[in-house]
Amino acid sequence: MDRKCPHDRPPSPTRAFSHPLLGGPPHRGPPVPDRPLRFQRVHEAVLRIDAATPADRDRAVDVLRALAIAGVVLGHWLVSAVVLRAGGHLMGDSPLAHMPALAPLTWLFQTLALFFFVGGRVAVRSYVSARAAGTSYRTWLGRRLARLVRPVVPLAVTWAMAWAGLVATGTAHETIHTLVWLVFSPLWFLAVYAALTACTPLVVRHGVRTAVVAGLLVAALDGARALFGDDGAAGTVRLLNIPAAWLIPYALGAAWSAGCFARRRTAAALLLGGTCATAALILWCGYPASMVGVPGPLISNLSPPTVAAVAFGLAQCGGALLLCGPLRRLVGQQSSTGASRVPDRGNRRARPAHFLWAGVVLLSMSALTVFLWHQTAMLTTTLVPLGLGVFLPGLHTSPDGPAWVLLRLAWIPLFGAVLLAFRTLFQSYERPGRNAGQGTIST
Repeated sequence: MDRKCPHDRPPSPTRAFSHPLLGGPPHRGPPVPDRPLRFQRVHEAVLRIDAATPADRDRAVDVLRALAIAGVVLGHWLVSAVVLRAGGHLMGDSPLAHMPALAPLTWLFQTLALFFFVGGRVAVRSYVSARAAGTSYRTWLGRRLARLVRPVVPLAVTWAMAWAGLVATGTAHETIHTLVWLVFSPLWFLAVYAALTACTPLVVRHGVRTAVVAGLLVAALDGARALFGDDGAAGTVRLLNIPAAWLIPYALGAAWSAGCFARRRTAAALLLGGTCATAALILWCGYPASMVGVPGPLISNLSPPTVAAVAFGLAQCGGALLLCGPLRRLVGQQSSTGASRVPDRGNRRARPAHFLWAGVVLLSMSALTVFLWHQTAMLTTTLVPLGLGVFLPGLHTSPDGPAWVLLRLAWIPLFGAVLLAFRTLFQSYERPGRNAGQGTIST
């Protein structure tokens, strides 16, 4: 009589994967041998994230968005210093004001054009899909704006309570102004992004022509500044450069969504032309080398954006297009039309590319929360020691030398840990409720 070994049971069928961050059935693949239980759970979560990704999703877009938000966060942490002055109050400072030689480093961390470039592509695809499904422009825009506004509410409430507490305890006006400015000044980005989102139908219809018109406007207003100065009405009119300059990469992202820039030569032309134009404007036209605001100089490339910032953004867009192929392979996708899949998902093993993709997804799903709370994370780390009477270099000292830069780099992991705590607390405000349980990663 044949007896079956108890280990010869047929494998259970693989169940459908649901969204890894919104709950769902556990991964049904075999356990990874000789690995701790915690690693097995991470392994399963990574595979669920990969399985929840639609096969036709271009993962390079998500990687570019993650790089953009990481550049903004790290850039702010490196150039925003809070210094304890002799009067006992806190004032803002920047290492770029003391060490101009660091200006080229801002080219790595000033990634706003990249964010608008990716944002234009994603918004256009969302708008076109909504219109195809019969959704009105008003409804579509309301949903997009709600996703922008909702995460701001807890930040505003938290800092309203913090402001009331600081006032009640007699904190110096200079300190309150410094803290509130550092937290809320980056929010201009959301206002501009909302305005450009509302213009999505325009860029869908006119694409690259919209970018050309916006570029001519920026150049004309910059020329007017050179001729008539930047005071009074001229300075007010030049504020139009803020939406016009960022409309350029946004419109280029829309054109990318429509199939433009398929040839590498076009992307290379953007990269080379933008780089050469930026260098020429800095070397021979008096524009600052720093691509972020620096206390002191009369001209800033960001307040409002200049033609140098526009040229630099064009170079970033070209570089992003050229990097799409390598980025797809880096996160385990072979092409822009299909992710790499193993037919038998039950026997899959997580590769390094899967772990990288999982990190990108986690950051992309909470990109706005990370953006909103990153300065609060830095300030929390800075203020808590002061409240305990502890004065620490790299947190409270003047950023006037290379030693400060090295110390600030050492503090960044702690900033990141505090930011992770804020992300855990407030990321639910960013996640659209209508996507819960759909089983896919949404844009």
